[in-house]
Amino acid sequence: MALVSADSRIAELLGELHQLIKQTQEERSRSEHNLVNIQKTHERMQTENKISPYYRTKLRGLYTTAKADAEAECNILRKALDKIAEIKSLLEERRIAAKIAGLYNDSEPPRKTMRRGVLMTLLQQSAMTLPLWIGKPGEKPPPLCGAIPASSDYVAKPGDKVAARVKAVDGDEQWILAEAVSYNHATNKYEVDDIDEEGKERHTLSRRRIIPLPQWKANPETDPEALFQKDQLVLALYPQTTCFYRALIHTPPQRPQDDYSVLFEDTSYADGYSPPLNVAQRYVVACKETKKK
Repeated sequence: MALVSADSRIAELLGELHQLIKQTQEERSRSEHNLVNIQKTHERMQTENKISPYYRTKLRGLYTTAKADAEAECNILRKALDKIAEIKSLLEERRIAAKIAGLYNDSEPPRKTMRRGVLMTLLQQSAMTLPLWIGKPGEKPPPLCGAIPASSDYVAKPGDKVAARVKAVDGDEQWILAEAVSYNHATNKYEVDDIDEEGKERHTLSRRRIIPLPQWKANPETDPEALFQKDQLVLALYPQTTCFYRALIHTPPQRPQDDYSVLFEDTSYADGYSPPLNVAQRYVVACKETKKK
């Protein structure tokens, strides 16, 4: 019943999103005339080679209108982003409900039957679709945006992806990509599933062994302080694996769609680090251990 309810709500939200996208286009078309007027006014000023009081007054009015138009379009886009976030949240809730009920659709079979290549593709898609934080003027990025850690009292929700420190078969400890299943407030312990062994291997871990992954990408152009900086020590997901390893930031992202370039600790190289490898913002978190292994 809950799954049917989620489906109808998603359909409703998609309809609302479609209307908002149409409004955005209408708003953009409406403001186009004003932008053309601004351009033509500047061209006339250049031709006459003077800034008269008339042009100064005219431009002030045109720019005031342009600013109001831009703010109106921005408000519509923010509403559209809110709808997209709600749709994604409902899809995630539906996935978790199906998982608990033991139901899976063809596009997402149980992980224990999932081929390695399919899992890697899903992880890549998760990184690509991580929303970009777009704050209002003067608004600071929230916790779990880029490099900003979760607040001290934060509890990961069921379905949230985390880095989890577990004991491997050989007794060594390693950081793996996992999905939060539940949190016990009495014991302060999580139950998490290994993303690579979902349904087979469940771990019960204390809070200090869990690092929530970012829920938004940080925009390097507007919020560079929300990114890890060059030479900072991090844990990063090694490409084509589901394990996190210690690494140094080689180059932070320069544009919103860029990945980090990192140097993984690797004793097989003379300087102790691998050549630069790209890792998405989604899979780079602060390293709690400071000593080099």
